[in-house]
Amino acid sequence: MCTLEQRGRVFVLTLTGDGEHRLGHPLIASLRSAVASVAAAAASAGPGTALVTVAEGRFFSNGLDIGWAGTSRPRLQELVDALRPLAADLLALPMPTVAAVTGHASAGGFLLALCHDYRVMRADRGVLYMSEIDIGLPLPPYFVAMFRAKITAANALRDVLLRGRKLRAAEAKEMGIVDAVCPGPAETAAEAIKLAEQLAARKWDGGVYASIRMSIFPEACKSVGIVEESDEEKRKHFASRL
Repeated sequence: MCTLEQRGRVFVLTLTGDGEHRLGHPLIASLRSAVASVAAAAASAGPGTALVTVAEGRFFSNGLDIGWAGTSRPRLQELVDALRPLAADLLALPMPTVAAVTGHASAGGFLLALCHDYRVMRADRGVLYMSEIDIGLPLPPYFVAMFRAKITAANALRDVLLRGRKLRAAEAKEMGIVDAVCPGPAETAAEAIKLAEQLAARKWDGGVYASIRMSIFPEACKSVGIVEESDEEKRKHFASRL
């Protein structure tokens, strides 16, 4: 399903194999376990870590496991509900995160990429695509909250969600959805790791980093079940860091 390795201060989470990396229960559970391992390792390592998520093959992730769900709406809802805590795990992770989009990222796979702080995408192949408008499925509320948080240009958000536009890397960068474009998959992974190393070298306090991230995207965090601190808790947390 996926592997996790540590390269210095950078954790590399790889979706393995040549398949579509469909987000079914097994892969989601595997990813959540890996992210939990990263969080635990970071806690013992101290300040200055980062995560890169990358995938083998033609796909970063082609979305939820529609093959398993079939025409069953309850099964599809199961997958939607299962993906939500993975999004929360990534939004609360106490370190910078980088998605190396080395292939197609569609629907839930697009969401998975957006859950990271930075995105690096290959130019020669692959698209970002939200298929829901084309296949007649409504968007779960937390999908909408995440896309609104991460795609801030109104025209770009419209084209992604209401037009079903398939974005190549250059277009996605122009829209501000990805941060860097690389020629192919190897260069994309290498650039993502390089960026993660630069971020880890800053040796930021992970708890502070996660707190600031969650304060930047309050609606997205709330939508995936992250409980916002009260003003009093925020004041106490701030005072304890002084």
